[in-house]
Amino acid sequence: MSVNPMTYEAQFFGFTPQTCMLRVYTVFQDYLFDMVLLVETFILKKLEGLPECGISPLHVRKSTEKFLLFLKENFDELFSKMEEMLLQLVLNIPKNVLLPEDKVHKQYPYSKEQFQALQDEIHQLQEQYKAEVSAGQALRAELEEQEVVQAELEKILQCFVGLENICREHWNCSFGESFAFLTPSLKKLQDKLKDIEEKSKRLKT
Repeated sequence: MSVNPMTYEAQFFGFTPQTCMLRVYTVFQDYLFDMVLLVETFILKKLEGLPECGISPLHVRKSTEKFLLFLKENFDELFSKMEEMLLQLVLNIPKNVLLPEDKVHKQYPYSKEQFQALQDEIHQLQEQYKAEVSAGQALRAELEEQEVVQAELEKILQCFVGLENICREHWNCSFGESFAFLTPSLKKLQDKLKDIEEKSKRLKT
C-alpha cells in the first residue's frame, strides 16, 4: 500500500485512494478464499465416491492451504502492480490541476510567513476584544456602585433638607446655624461624660 497520504485526492473524491484500494484488495481476497474453499468442498465430495484412491480429507486440506498460499503470493504481486497503476493514472490528481474550491488561494496567494502573521494578528485582536469586554464589565460594575452611592447620598440630602425645614419651622434658623449653636453644648456634654467615666473608674479601683 502507498504511504503517500494523497490528501488532495481525498478532498476531491471524498475518500483516500488508499482506502479505496484496500477495500478492493479485501473484496478480491475474500473472493479468492471463497473460491478455494468451494474447490476444496467439491474435491472432498468427489473423493467420497472413490474410497479406493486413498486420499484423506487431511491431505486435501494441506494441499488446499498450499494452493491458497501460492495464489495469495501471486495475487499480492499482481495487485501491487495494479494498485501502483491505479494510484498513478486513475486516482491521482495532476500537480497542475486546481480544484474549484481552491482557486481563491491562487487568486489571493499567501506565504507561510504571511499566513502566520495573519494568525498572530487575529490572536492579538481576540485578546484585545477580551480585554475590552472585561473593561466594559468592570465599568458597568463601577457604574452600578456609583448609582447605589448616589441613591444613598440623595437619601442623606433629603434628610438634611427635612432637618433644615424643621429648624426653620421651630427655631426660625437654618440647620447650619442650629448645628453651630449646638456644637459647644455637645462638647460640654462630652466633657461631662468623660469626667463621669474617670470618676467611676477611680471609685472602682
